[in-house]
Amino acid sequence: MEYRTLGNTDLQLSAITYGAFAIGGTMWGGNEKKDSIEAIHASIDHGVTSLDTAPFYGFGLSEELIADALKGIDRTKVQILTKFGLVWDGSNGRNGAHFFDIEDNGQNLSVYKYSSKANIIKEVEESLKRLNTDYIDLLQQHWPDITTPIDETMEAMETLIRQGKIRAAGVSNHGLPLLKDASKTFVPASNQVAYSMLNRAIETELVPYTVENNIGIIAYSPMERGLLSGKYFRNETLKSDDHRNGYFGQFDLEKVKGLLEKLSPIAEEKNATLAQLVLRWTTLQKGITVVLAGARNTEQAISNAQAMNIALSPDELRTIDGYLIDFVQ
Repeated sequence: MEYRTLGNTDLQLSAITYGAFAIGGTMWGGNEKKDSIEAIHASIDHGVTSLDTAPFYGFGLSEELIADALKGIDRTKVQILTKFGLVWDGSNGRNGAHFFDIEDNGQNLSVYKYSSKANIIKEVEESLKRLNTDYIDLLQQHWPDITTPIDETMEAMETLIRQGKIRAAGVSNHGLPLLKDASKTFVPASNQVAYSMLNRAIETELVPYTVENNIGIIAYSPMERGLLSGKYFRNETLKSDDHRNGYFGQFDLEKVKGLLEKLSPIAEEKNATLAQLVLRWTTLQKGITVVLAGARNTEQAISNAQAMNIALSPDELRTIDGYLIDFVQ
């Protein structure tokens, strides 16, 4: 495993960071608590020290599972990354910008983007309780909120750093103009954004800016929710309430299948899976600090961590880039 400094902070994160969206169950066809906790343990046993979650992931369940998994583990040896700004319980008076409606466990919920100072303070206290910790290593604004001035949001996170509630503050899903606006008040440690072989839009403007200004990039969906593993081209089925039934429809699946067929010989030569090759390629891209990889069982967790064992030469990286030319935005 490699450990990388996040932006302008002293945080050292594992290059492969555990992504805890799926273990929350919501939008992913449910979850198995035992498997989820074992996956976190296996990740840590294989060098993954950073865990990325959010209150929205399972409406608190993901954070609670991380707390359960970390019982008996030295808190200083792991980094907890969580978020704020997606509210659903109605206690905010339906403030903020409506995002979407969702059904969860028979409940119809409305989700709002809301990042006022008062809401941030409230959410952090709730996350600290669910996570059973007295500090968060990296707190991130989950999605921009057009109803709250960005300077109010950034000032709130700066205050939380001074109070010792969080070690560092970042943002997520921020385009370049908004990232620049946020930085006028407080330069975030990181920006968590979607990035994969099939989605390289950030390379044009966002990455050059973050590199120049020492802002880390946390890449999410590097596997495009499992599509780039290749298993969904081998008759793998999804539960009816799994959001990927619709998510995969945005891609030209025949084109993606062709790409994976080209990558397969490289993976085989490295004695690796397609998923491992894709993850390793992502960790080697300019400006990418860490890459999120979800795992719902021990096997997936170990496989993700071991992706860092793959060595890719400059020639091999150029070959892969040649295969990706049709996917560059």
